[in-house]
Amino acid sequence: VREKLEKKEQIVLFLNKRGFSSFVLCRDCGTVVECDNCDISLTYHREGEQLKCHYCGHEEPVPKQCPECQSEHIRFFGTGTQKVEEEITKLFPYARVLRMDVDTTRTKGSHERILKQFGDGEADILLGTQMIAKGLDFPNITLVGVLNADTTLHLADFRAAEKTFQLMTQVSGRAGRHDKEGQVYIQTYTPEHYAIEYSKSQLYEPFYHKEMLVRKQFEYPPFYYLTLVQVTHENVMLASEYAKLATEWLRENLSSTTMVIGPTSSAISKIQNRYRYQCLIKYKKEPILVEKLQQLIKIYRTEWIKKGIILTIDLDPSTIL
Repeated sequence: VREKLEKKEQIVLFLNKRGFSSFVLCRDCGTVVECDNCDISLTYHREGEQLKCHYCGHEEPVPKQCPECQSEHIRFFGTGTQKVEEEITKLFPYARVLRMDVDTTRTKGSHERILKQFGDGEADILLGTQMIAKGLDFPNITLVGVLNADTTLHLADFRAAEKTFQLMTQVSGRAGRHDKEGQVYIQTYTPEHYAIEYSKSQLYEPFYHKEMLVRKQFEYPPFYYLTLVQVTHENVMLASEYAKLATEWLRENLSSTTMVIGPTSSAISKIQNRYRYQCLIKYKKEPILVEKLQQLIKIYRTEWIKKGIILTIDLDPSTIL
């Protein structure tokens, strides 16, 4: 970075996590401050000294004491774009930094303003989340740095490797697009992972073949089709009960070759005070699937909806989280 700044060249730094710290933890009892409405830890934002939920928008001030044991040993863990911005300012006080994430682009026209400033050479470093990974074409960018490439790699989702490879290759493509040669540095705890390894050299076909082998082995798309059925309710017992009813009904009414997996609690088990349970339908051929799903929706509309249940069905889901 120092080398590029001396040459008056521009740098793009990519971190797919906004905020300052990922979570707040009590060093005495281990309590993590969570959202009241969602089953997710609150993210610390330095501006306004607030803890924010990135799912429902809930905000609260940073606690002075642990809500469980009243200890004052509250510490911030994990790194977001705000923290990186602060670190850059300490390391390179002379560098002009622009941060581009959901927090800095809330107002109308802010995307264009930030990109115009960077394009006009009014900043040396552009730091941001995945919104900076695509479409930037500035001749003076000669260095791209990916901070913690593992944030998307280890999600409990069958497309995790694909999404990581996509992001890595897209953000890497921002450097050296014109006359000047570009360099890309990827920071990762798993450099041996094929998604990182192949994105480093922009090798699409070898990545494709490896990913297809993994998908085939674990019976995921495109070798199998998926349908995600999700049940939510404000009462955890009712959500669980009706998810079980939906799953059992599907098992009884679909052919024996179709796998109905679940029900299980979703990866984020509560969002906006609603508990989430789901089941996954895996199949190669199921000619009666749509008909049976329509019948299930009919049962839901005539009986379950009165109990406050919400049923959602996603054919070919882009994520199973």
